[in-house]
Amino acid sequence: MRVMTWNVWWRFGPWERRREAILAVLRAVRPDVVGLQEVWADGEENLAGWLAERLDMHWTWAASDSPQKWQRRIGDPTIDFGNAVLSRWPIAERSVARLPAGGGADDGRLALYALVDAPGHRVPFFTTHLNADPHESAVRCAQVAALVRFIADHRGGTPFPPVVTGDYNAWPDSDEIRLLGGYRTAPAVPGQVLYDAWEYADPAAPWATWDTANPHVAKTFEPSTRIDYIHVGPPGPDGLGHVRSVRRAGDGPVDGVWPSDHAAVVAELATGTW
Repeated sequence: MRVMTWNVWWRFGPWERRREAILAVLRAVRPDVVGLQEVWADGEENLAGWLAERLDMHWTWAASDSPQKWQRRIGDPTIDFGNAVLSRWPIAERSVARLPAGGGADDGRLALYALVDAPGHRVPFFTTHLNADPHESAVRCAQVAALVRFIADHRGGTPFPPVVTGDYNAWPDSDEIRLLGGYRTAPAVPGQVLYDAWEYADPAAPWATWDTANPHVAKTFEPSTRIDYIHVGPPGPDGLGHVRSVRRAGDGPVDGVWPSDHAAVVAELATGTW
């Protein structure tokens, strides 16, 4: 099963041309399930729905309840902001968790759960987007604690391990990422371990998802780093759900247009029976 995460940069820049570039990348990668962050909606039009219709996929999304900061940046108070899941298979259940923002900017960060009705075994799939300011590590730690409790509440009923995707706005050695794993510090939920899929990457592979090779990132004068992740729980029976490979995608221009300011992450997970 091919899973993917991608921050698609909301309605910034040449968004109409970028939307076509995003679609082109998804068509080329052909993921089975995708977690998207910074998805926009304008009335009845929704980027996730637009993509799903053209890719013949199922979809669900959740909107921020405090998008005003984002709306001010583009000068349009009518555009919604949120996370979405696209799936090759039907979505049997969904749920949303509002993430805390105590001490940090509160713009309605959330986690979205979708139970994917894949053949053989249902897949508990999550996507999220954490606070962004560099100094907000403590806020992100609190958000990770809420996220993993949400995962614990929705991971049961299937032998397939939970798949957690998102833009965490956190470097790989940060406290918030360590909390997700449980193998470098005590996990936020006792006994719950989530493996960073990039641990299975080719050491020589390009790794930065926030990359100064991207002109949108270069304008920020920030260093290249990895802030977008796929995490997977310990494998089920016979290695069900284990990470077979992982790589970047969407990490170059399409017809002269960079699809997003982030690169995507794509992982191949073992399915056992299909």
